[in-house]
Amino acid sequence: MAGQVAHVGARHTLLFLEPGHFHAALTLRVPQARAADEIVVYAREGREFHDFLTLVDRFNGRAERPTRWRPTVVVTDDPLERLLDERRGDVVVLAGRNRGKARAMRSLHDAGFHVLADKPWLVEPEDLDAVRASLAAPPVAAEIMTGRLDVAAGVMRRLVATPVLFGTFVEEAPGLDQESVHHLEKLVDGAPLRRPWWYFDVRVQGSGPVDVPTHLVDQAQWMSGDDGALLTLLSADAWSTAVPVEAFRRVTGEHSFPEALAPFVDGDTLDYRCNAEVTYRVGRITAHARTEWALSAAPGGGDSTRHVAHGTRADVRLEQSGRTGHRRRVFVEPRGDAAGIERTLCDLLATWQAELPGAEVVRAGADGFEVRLPPALDGGHETHFARVLDELLTAIDEGRWPADVAERTLAKYTLLAEAAARTR
Repeated sequence: MAGQVAHVGARHTLLFLEPGHFHAALTLRVPQARAADEIVVYAREGREFHDFLTLVDRFNGRAERPTRWRPTVVVTDDPLERLLDERRGDVVVLAGRNRGKARAMRSLHDAGFHVLADKPWLVEPEDLDAVRASLAAPPVAAEIMTGRLDVAAGVMRRLVATPVLFGTFVEEAPGLDQESVHHLEKLVDGAPLRRPWWYFDVRVQGSGPVDVPTHLVDQAQWMSGDDGALLTLLSADAWSTAVPVEAFRRVTGEHSFPEALAPFVDGDTLDYRCNAEVTYRVGRITAHARTEWALSAAPGGGDSTRHVAHGTRADVRLEQSGRTGHRRRVFVEPRGDAAGIERTLCDLLATWQAELPGAEVVRAGADGFEVRLPPALDGGHETHFARVLDELLTAIDEGRWPADVAERTLAKYTLLAEAAARTR
């Protein structure tokens, strides 16, 4: 089976290996026609896989479009070995502790399993060899990378790819500027998210340069219009967020910092090295990414993101923040000829109505414009995880090994491995 894109049975049986992150459950948020209702969970005894099952039960029990997942749980001291030995399915979903993930993926890949794994695949620069091996040939190793399914991001990319509107990327740095702020306390499926304590151990979760930048670098590759472009690191930095024990208790449910976190604790505060700033080149385009973790959002607030593509004719900006009502909104800011840019935008939107019904151009500020998208066009970030799973299963069923995806994923992790090495 190794080295082949294989499909076992009429529908795929999904295996979940130590699901310690809520992204694992989100792949099951909606019914999946290509997968059997029975799923098999391999895990050590602990709260993490119980939290996973609780979220799956919530999906099964909701009134609107309930799922019908039937989990079988195998509790064992060596989940990977037991999964490899029993071979009860053909697709393994990995979303939990990141330390050792690259080696686990390689073992699964070498045994012939398809793998869908959450980011980051790499925690230490030394993990890169295992990542490279998993991406070198079939079966499929795919990343849970949701940004390319976002409707607003897709609109931004199409605008950037329209020379009469955007022009070309400016030569003065950066051509792409990205920043994001995430929060350790948040809601998932309407309920407070409980994170495992090891999430705060960068030796397990990964430090700032290899965590959230995985998303931003992927977006930069996509927005550049050349997924195969060479990535070259220019600079990298990392710093910490201070986590008081009271916040740690709220997020994890633990009474105090576990002994394993002692190297990062000073008094009643944890030093969490989770933030990063990376500057690099995507082919000929300079890109800048800054990612931060805050403790909790203000009432009514949430995570924020800002992506700006600087063009010779106009800047295109995708933003989600307090200024946008915490909705993802796309803006075009002309560098001149605002009337011409407006006409071009209106013409483009007219041709996109079949795909984006109700999208319109509205004024934003003195000379800028917004491409306003009806909320109904996108179900939100949590809906994208099941679509990533469906894309993987479709590729397997069609006998496709996505070599282009493997190439860009390896290029990204090669860049981030160097960033991690520079910021140790």
